[in-house]
Amino acid sequence: MDLQALLIFFITIVVFCGVLNYLLLKWTKTLGRKNDINDEEVRWSEDYKPAIGGVGFYIAFIIALMVYFALFKPYLSQAKELAEYGIVLCVTLGFFAGLADDAFNTVPWFKFIAQFCCGLILVIFGLQISFFDVAWLDALLTIFWTISVMNSINMLDNMDGITASVGISILLCAAICALPFSVANIFYTLICGGTVASLIGFLFLNWNPAKMFMGDTGSQMLGAMLAAVGITFFWNNDAIITDHSWYSKLVIVMTAFVIPIGDSLTVTINRLRRGQSPFVGGRDHTTHHLSYAGLTDRQVAYVIIGLSAISVLLIAGLQYIPKPNLSLYVTILFIYCILAIGFLFSTPRWRKAKSKYQTLNSPTG
Repeated sequence: MDLQALLIFFITIVVFCGVLNYLLLKWTKTLGRKNDINDEEVRWSEDYKPAIGGVGFYIAFIIALMVYFALFKPYLSQAKELAEYGIVLCVTLGFFAGLADDAFNTVPWFKFIAQFCCGLILVIFGLQISFFDVAWLDALLTIFWTISVMNSINMLDNMDGITASVGISILLCAAICALPFSVANIFYTLICGGTVASLIGFLFLNWNPAKMFMGDTGSQMLGAMLAAVGITFFWNNDAIITDHSWYSKLVIVMTAFVIPIGDSLTVTINRLRRGQSPFVGGRDHTTHHLSYAGLTDRQVAYVIIGLSAISVLLIAGLQYIPKPNLSLYVTILFIYCILAIGFLFSTPRWRKAKSKYQTLNSPTG
């Protein structure tokens, strides 16, 4: 598939998902509306908005698969066939588990079991992280990774435009590492390109002020795909991990996923300190604290997009840095990750600092 054909495919998916989301928004009345008095999940928006954006993601995914199996699969090697089927099953399970949660507001353990099964599917179908060189340890790490990514993407879906923007940036990082115009990677080019296109189409209606959410339907499917793509193009990509060290692998993974990692660490650590569960909804994410510090929802989105753009540019740098300087460059990536995670982890203190400032400068302060 040449660049012109890929561009036509990409634009078609963007337009299709934009129109589909608009039609779903017009037609839906109750599906995915979880902002009711019995909902245990605390959403940032107080308005009733349908959480149906994930439907468009999955339709785009199916269209990409149809194009792949109709036009390319018959002419390609069968070497990666098992992993491809594993990704399809994993993403599909994530979609339907999220759909069930949006439709029926399922209990937390149901979502956990689904995430565990997604990780297990990847292991069974041969898409397993190579880190410890011990099969069962790598299998456990793969399952833990899948659960963690799916949960972090789900937790990050808490403010207009955030999760879609982060998902696009991670998939762009993968594209940079994947040589997307290579015939060998055409499966990933189509499913990831289709997903990016669907996310862009979704952003037209999810940008602040949003008219719809992606819901668990979208976040669970997107999390499953990012987990699988992360294994292929960050954890196990020998083309970018030239020294094959555990340090390089972790740093590259951290760079691509720095925002989900930073947000999840911040929420988990702070909630455990307060004796609260890190697995329930709440308004204590890094995005929320940026808002409490005085930023508008759009400004919060711009901050997150800015960090995402830096991650994409730094990952792109891996392709151009001379091999003798790669070790130094990986150290630069590590410093960036620490600074970015530290920035996100510090956001709760901004709220306290602002409250203290307002108290000291109030007429009665």
